[in-house]
Amino acid sequence: MVVMVVDFAELRRKMVDNQIRTVDVTDLSVLEAFLTVPREDFVPKDMRALSYLDTDIVTYLGKNGEPTRYLMGPASLAKLLQLAAVKSSDIVLDVGANSGYCAALLSKLSGYVIALESNKVLLERAVEALERNQCDNVVAVHGPLEQGYAAEGLYDVIFIEGSVDFIPKDIFEQMKDGGRLVVVEEKGNAGVARIYIKEDGIVSAHRAFNLAVKCLPGFLKTPDFIF
Repeated sequence: MVVMVVDFAELRRKMVDNQIRTVDVTDLSVLEAFLTVPREDFVPKDMRALSYLDTDIVTYLGKNGEPTRYLMGPASLAKLLQLAAVKSSDIVLDVGANSGYCAALLSKLSGYVIALESNKVLLERAVEALERNQCDNVVAVHGPLEQGYAAEGLYDVIFIEGSVDFIPKDIFEQMKDGGRLVVVEEKGNAGVARIYIKEDGIVSAHRAFNLAVKCLPGFLKTPDFIF
């Protein structure tokens, strides 16, 4: 019997060269983070062979009304992380931390990360994978995504892992003065990446680029009732 050995390190390098660099991600710290963090550790075991495809990967199959959750494709995630311009001294809130991959990347870029997740199954996987990869500056916490995590705020960066219809006031209030919030806002099938910046207590929005990513539970408007 022939046993196939997958060279994940080589696949990681190809992901950076062929997917991430080609979408104008040039920040060296972002590129190094993607080269360093093993994406295969943050996907379900039966999906590991797909870890380095530039696609969203199902991490939790929704049932009984729960939403299906996806790990964002590498190129999209890299563009958003570059937009956030995370510094080594930053305290970051990662909203919708999923299985912990983005939090692991942020651990290489920032000083401290709060990884907020509402799905307990995903949270357990995130804790295990983050510990296995010695991401000692990340704390994974459980709670409603749309409330943020005020207990550890204020934050230099708030990173929302998925597209939203709206951003609750509570989350804006957890930004430090001079802080940034990065998110994809979606209208129909069109998504726009934006960065919000708080200056002197006032938050302003700046359009960055078009981007379509999977929606994040808790940030979808309830349709109005029509007779």
